[in-house]
Amino acid sequence: MRTATIQIRKDDEAILNDAGSAFVEAWRTGKSGSDLFTFSSPAQLFSVLSPRRWTLIERLQGVGAVSLRGLARELGRDVKRVHEDVAILLDWGLIERTDDRKLVVPYGVIHADFNLSAAA
Repeated sequence: MRTATIQIRKDDEAILNDAGSAFVEAWRTGKSGSDLFTFSSPAQLFSVLSPRRWTLIERLQGVGAVSLRGLARELGRDVKRVHEDVAILLDWGLIERTDDRKLVVPYGVIHADFNLSAAA
């Protein structure tokens, strides 16, 4: 089962170091332990993962591989608006298309990991 980790990090150097370490580990072992999605701010996170998109991901996890129209029916939403959300989530890699063009969430678990603290 693949795991996605969502994080908010403002330190660009640390982000690059973490990505480099993950790449080396994947190269050495031939396995990726988890997929990491790093956002530079809460605003960026919420611009990608809006409440409607989060609901879309949850529903897609529940129903499994489904067509765009089928997903829109499941969500009770307009196909055009679901298509717009799907395009963004596909670009980010949070959902994928199967060989027969159906949509799936490739993650059994999506874990969010970030802290909110007072600015110094």
